[in-house]
Amino acid sequence: MTLREIEASLNTLTSAEKARLVQLLMPEITHVWPGIEKTPGVCGGEARLMRTRIAVWSLEEMRRRGWTEAEILQHYPHLAAADLANAWSYVASHIDEIDRLIAENMNAMEEMA
Repeated sequence: MTLREIEASLNTLTSAEKARLVQLLMPEITHVWPGIEKTPGVCGGEARLMRTRIAVWSLEEMRRRGWTEAEILQHYPHLAAADLANAWSYVASHIDEIDRLIAENMNAMEEMA
């Protein structure tokens, strides 16, 4: 079935059926984030910028330490402003996950010292 056919079929559904469809799709949608991917074995399977090994939590940690977007882009010249926008959007929607990862990294660094 094509997307166009699906869209036409959606018009025939009741509000309750559409709500149920959304419930069924949400688990799939929450794993998809523009410009962000998670791959087992890469960056510990944590969220990272697509086609890089730059973890989202590490960018957020830089931002919390006072780095400007310009400084981050200068540090990672292969990134674009859109990459950072994707990262910040992910952070805003996954703040508990990001806070946990930053804390875990800080604890690991302290144990190494």
